[in-house]
Amino acid sequence: MSGLQRPVGIQVGAWVRFAAQVRAVVGVTARTVTLTDTEAGQRVVAVEDLTGEADFAVIDIPVRMPLPASSRLETFPAKAVEKALWWEGHILEVLHGRPPEAGPDTTPRPEYGLDRSLTARQRAKAAELTAAGTKVSASAVANLRRRYQAEGVLGLVDHRQAAKRPEFGSVDERVVTAMRTAIGEAVDASTRTGSFILWRTREILHETSGTEDLEVPSERTLYRLLAKLTDGTHTFSAASTRRSKAHGAKAPFGELPAFAPGEVMQIDSTPLDVMVLLDDGVPGRVELTAMIDVATRTLTAAVLRPTTKSVDASVLLARTVTPELMRPGWADVLRMSRSVLPHRRLLSLDERLEHAAARPVIVPEMIVCDHGKAFISRNFKSSCRFLEIDFQPAHKGSGFEKGHIESMLGSVATLFVQFLPGYTGRSADHRSRHPERERIWSLQELLDEWIVAHWQNRPHDGLRDPAHPGRLFTPNQKYAALVEACGYVPVALTGDDYVELLPSDWRAVNDYGIRVKNRIYDSPDLTPLRRQDSGIRAKRGLWEVHRDPYDVSQIWVRDHRTDGRRWIQATWKQLHRAPVPFGDLAWDHVSHQMPGATEAEIADAVASLLTRAHAGPAGEPKPKPKATRRDRRVAAQTKAAGPATPLPAQATDEPAPAPEPEAEEKLADVIPLGLFDPLEDPWRRR
Repeated sequence: MSGLQRPVGIQVGAWVRFAAQVRAVVGVTARTVTLTDTEAGQRVVAVEDLTGEADFAVIDIPVRMPLPASSRLETFPAKAVEKALWWEGHILEVLHGRPPEAGPDTTPRPEYGLDRSLTARQRAKAAELTAAGTKVSASAVANLRRRYQAEGVLGLVDHRQAAKRPEFGSVDERVVTAMRTAIGEAVDASTRTGSFILWRTREILHETSGTEDLEVPSERTLYRLLAKLTDGTHTFSAASTRRSKAHGAKAPFGELPAFAPGEVMQIDSTPLDVMVLLDDGVPGRVELTAMIDVATRTLTAAVLRPTTKSVDASVLLARTVTPELMRPGWADVLRMSRSVLPHRRLLSLDERLEHAAARPVIVPEMIVCDHGKAFISRNFKSSCRFLEIDFQPAHKGSGFEKGHIESMLGSVATLFVQFLPGYTGRSADHRSRHPERERIWSLQELLDEWIVAHWQNRPHDGLRDPAHPGRLFTPNQKYAALVEACGYVPVALTGDDYVELLPSDWRAVNDYGIRVKNRIYDSPDLTPLRRQDSGIRAKRGLWEVHRDPYDVSQIWVRDHRTDGRRWIQATWKQLHRAPVPFGDLAWDHVSHQMPGATEAEIADAVASLLTRAHAGPAGEPKPKPKATRRDRRVAAQTKAAGPATPLPAQATDEPAPAPEPEAEEKLADVIPLGLFDPLEDPWRRR
């Protein structure tokens, strides 16, 4: 079959030599070739006979003219383009016999007739132009004709008139290389000025090639070169931006689409620009760790901690798959039953939503995070494996791969944090004089209320209807639309599973109970464990205790004497006397169906929340400044320096008035102690 293949070049329009004649190819099939013939008009020849002829040769192959690169003509001077277009008219007359402006009925001039050879027409054109005053040879016309057939009108332009300048002028390439090296060294270093880069460039030149045969440009030229090389590299701006730009993805990248709730979720943490009240009553800074759903932009959970740890990420994951219960003091419009979420239909699938707030419960399928220690830890990975979640760390220095959570953390600062007392601003230049002296919050409960009231009901620019791009959806509205198409499958996360995800500690069970951060927890079920060894040698006989760092009301103790699956719940002894930031999340409340909340009601709830947040916590007097050691010493010295004896009274004729009895100073209210009742339940909350 290889003998049936025709040679490359035998195609319609080609000219071949066959039987001592130059013939045109007018037809080609798999086995035959149709040629022109002077006697019969056409002649059909087999491919084997054609290629087997002794004088067979392909004389000419038709070449399709290239598309004109008219945009490249703009890079040449106007005179050069005008000259090329002038030559194009003459070359077209040589090729086709008629100039380009001639009509289809125009008869070619005799010297350019198609019956004449191409060489003769080129000689005629050279003679015509020479007679008109443009001296040119026939070989020059032939050269221009070939360039035009290969490159179009661009081949007729004098390229010498468009000589490009070097990218960096006359600066030696070694100087450019040395400066690139100095800029590369500054990527992971602290931000410096341009003078340091210039100094480092000279040092690199001296270390590598020397400066004997090298002409180092002037300082002004070096600064111009530095401006070109550092354009877009953030060499002299924020170090974090510079590193992200340098170590980010080099290939084109796009956005991972998400069409179902939980398909792609992102988690990250950042310091919060506000002073808050910590557990020990002192002001301090905290970090915000949050998780967002890409498809609906739902902020599924957010927690505040002085320092983010792996257990905090696990607790955040546990809260994502459990409903957010209504809290005492929240506006009634924040209930899920009064929101746009399909509460009745979801309640038939998940009974936990009966007393839930208007925040969707989303089960993650994939979690995208950075390489922070809290997220790549064994604890967080094991939690993801337990819930069958794909764990996907982003590339190092590629913040754009989790841009949704990055944008959300910035929005929290502008939409919520700046309304709070104790707001510090994003830097020291934007900070007030003494933010720690303002009334500050234990912020976690306030943040949870803001998420349900404001964030979930705020139209998001990234949530648009493809059919109506002008309409914006809120996260709750987008979730309600997507859950109809994707469905809802609740995670069977029992109470024991939730306790397993909480951070663990090892404590002794004493007669009075268990001490955790100066808080005493106790329960009647701990009686068999008091002052007993757990049997765990690696932990010196201590007992495993799990606790929620965001709810100090209770802890759970694992009973190692059984199969290890039994948990003993212990309650804080002072829970009935001291306010707790969270309180008990599992509180009973009889829900009753109410009409859906209006937009005005939600707006009023958000306005009330921000007003209360800005006013600071009510009923908490500012702590009095504690007297320092110097203050006490000065007060004692002042008292000791007073007169040792009273001054004598001046003599008068009037008798001295009788001294009035001094009023007895009331020290405090006397509160009688109650009688001890041995039959009373000591664990009942009062």
